[in-house]
Amino acid sequence: MIDFGFDKLALIGAVALIVIGPEKLPRVARTVGHLLGKAQRYVADVKAEVNRSIELEELKKMKTQFEDAARDVEQTVNREVGEAKAGFDDISKQWPSVGSEHDVLAEPVPEYRRPKKNWRLKRGATPQWYKRQRGIRTQAQSGAARVARFRPPGVRPGIKGRS
Repeated sequence: MIDFGFDKLALIGAVALIVIGPEKLPRVARTVGHLLGKAQRYVADVKAEVNRSIELEELKKMKTQFEDAARDVEQTVNREVGEAKAGFDDISKQWPSVGSEHDVLAEPVPEYRRPKKNWRLKRGATPQWYKRQRGIRTQAQSGAARVARFRPPGVRPGIKGRS
């Protein structure tokens, strides 16, 4: 950028004071300041846009590199799976009796069932037998059941004391 020292700025200010006059100088200086601010913001926006476009190009290059690497891995895996399958086919052709006597795949595979879990009851690493022995509750209880459990005998719910 252009270097303006203090002496050059003082000279420009003195010339502006003589040419413009002391009455209009503040208004002109304010206008020049606004214009310089707009110019600086415009330059900053252009720089930011250029940086964004450069980063976008770099990201696109990285994306293509990753896609190529993934494609290579996929081809390698497919080739290895094909070779393994061919090897198994060769083994099954050499020993046909193995497949017929003990056909492991002929048995039906049981369907997956999610285990039953009681989410209300937080189960830690403590075994159930230990909880039963110590009297720790192993089943979730509703709020009303807990209140009824600890209510003193002879008190009935819903009836307030009458005198």
